[in-house]
Amino acid sequence: MLETFFTLYLKIFFMMTPFFVLSVFLSLSKKLSKPEKTTVIFRSSIAVTVASLTFLLFGKYIFSLFGITLDAFKIGAGTVLFLSALEMIKGGGEIPETSIKKGSDFSIVPLAIPSTIGPGLIGILMVIGAEMSGFLGITLVILSLLAAVISLAGILLLSNKLQHLIGEQGLEIIPKITGLFVSAIGAQIIFSGIQGFLLQT
Repeated sequence: MLETFFTLYLKIFFMMTPFFVLSVFLSLSKKLSKPEKTTVIFRSSIAVTVASLTFLLFGKYIFSLFGITLDAFKIGAGTVLFLSALEMIKGGGEIPETSIKKGSDFSIVPLAIPSTIGPGLIGILMVIGAEMSGFLGITLVILSLLAAVISLAGILLLSNKLQHLIGEQGLEIIPKITGLFVSAIGAQIIFSGIQGFLLQT
């Protein structure tokens, strides 16, 4: 049970691209005071939690509404994950400064959406949500999600210390390493979808 929780936690946490979110937060919060930064992190965490729970709990109904099979969605979501991972490895995915108004509240857009809740996270939450069953399974997934959100909030709260510790080059290298793990998760989801499709035929 502990192993399952840890596996789910890591999957969700990596899909939140924490170090990319950290770099976005650092670039957009330069002129904010410490209390203002804390408020932004709190608002963003609430938004991420609500949006993530929505995709997690109601994703299977979206499948039913559009007549999408879980295996087909796994292949599609896995492909999106893999492409997102390639962007991370190449160093893509930056938020254009022109899209952010000076002095505006960026806790929801772009910090929560699309920096944290991107196509990859949405895809894996919907896949996990469609596969979970029973009270214990649902509780385990929700706790894993909440642990991932809290971990991300902790990283942002320690953003200044991490920036000094890791350095500018570290903030550029770590997302690329994370991208390798994300690409592996994406490939695994694709293979799982193909295997499920072949077993049905």
